[in-house]
Amino acid sequence: MAASVLQRCLSSVKVVSKCGTQTYLARRYLLSPAYTDSKIWEERRSDPQNLAKLANLMDRTYERKFPVSSLAIARFVDSISSREEVDQAEYYLYRFRHSPNCWYLRDWTVHSWIRQCIKYGALDKALHTIKNKVQYGIFPDDFTFNLVIDTFLKNEDYQGACSAVEEVMLQEAFDRPTTQILSLLALSKYLALKPDLSLEEQRNVGASLLLAGLKQENSVGVSAQCLGYALIGKMEMTKGIHAVFRQMPLMWTHGYLARALAVMETVSTGTGDVKISKDVLDRVESVLEELSAPEACEGADQSSSDSDSDNETPKSSLDEEDEQERAKLPEYTANFKALRAQLQASGKEDATSLEVLVTSLAQGQLQAAEQPDVELYQRMVGEWEAERWMLIQKEKESREKMEQITQERKAAKAAAKATA
Repeated sequence: MAASVLQRCLSSVKVVSKCGTQTYLARRYLLSPAYTDSKIWEERRSDPQNLAKLANLMDRTYERKFPVSSLAIARFVDSISSREEVDQAEYYLYRFRHSPNCWYLRDWTVHSWIRQCIKYGALDKALHTIKNKVQYGIFPDDFTFNLVIDTFLKNEDYQGACSAVEEVMLQEAFDRPTTQILSLLALSKYLALKPDLSLEEQRNVGASLLLAGLKQENSVGVSAQCLGYALIGKMEMTKGIHAVFRQMPLMWTHGYLARALAVMETVSTGTGDVKISKDVLDRVESVLEELSAPEACEGADQSSSDSDSDNETPKSSLDEEDEQERAKLPEYTANFKALRAQLQASGKEDATSLEVLVTSLAQGQLQAAEQPDVELYQRMVGEWEAERWMLIQKEKESREKMEQITQERKAAKAAAKATA
């Protein structure tokens, strides 16, 4: 009996140990604790504030039609200490954005806002303000974007991570290797779930894959480019070129499916070891099949229209060039089959899925790519601190000057009264 109990206990220990190892293996390719650690940020010189007094000050300032200073809103965000106060800060960020001083929201305030949202479990609020950047003025830098994407990934919220990546795409902010890898990781993991995406959502994912993939000269890069072009091409074939580049950082010229095929041709004739994922080629083939089925195209049109009719170009706006591009679909389909056969014959079709390819890339390169980011962040924090304390000093001098003027006026009034 004792032996049986002991055996069950040991089995439980093994299971827990195994699960813990799997969790570690699953997350070790994400940003390291050294990257995400808030120690550098929290070691800034303190500027203690009372949140209630700050709120009252800003409310009275707005009531008197005076501009609230960027220092006031920065102090409010820095002073957040609970989830409820995150909601209050969102309100004042909105009001500041719609005030005469809206252009002076400091970069460190944006960074502080995102860190506070992460700290107090309000990542959804951070994403809301990022996606509604025009209303809140939240335009994160590369490092801050990385924190958001990484947190979503660690929470296994791949849809949220993709939403953040789409904002990176819209700002064309794929300059840092860390951002490229995290973005491609988020996109590949989300696509692996096989989500039911509207036509516009497919275009957005495609644009994100394309712009991030263009920064990578490897199998991940060409696979992302190929799928990205194809997903954008689906929108082009269905809604026309105007629906492709409207409010998007994309080319205005037709032929996105042709560009996907050009990537395949470049890889098939290349001499290096770069390959295209079979998973990606299957998806491109699926896009071509859907476009070749009239009823599928009509269904995609209706779905896209239902999801966001305000942001879609109506089908009736298709021009002659759009129709000419549509007429090339049979040619594109035939070329795809020929190029895929060439890829298979030359061993350039990789059986590995895009998700696994990106995971491998992250495991091999993300850690080395972190150090330059951390060093740059340390310099940025130093510059932000210098600017912040310069503003604090100017505010102090301004108050002292106003106090002096007030005292002088009181003295002048007293002297005038005495002489009278």
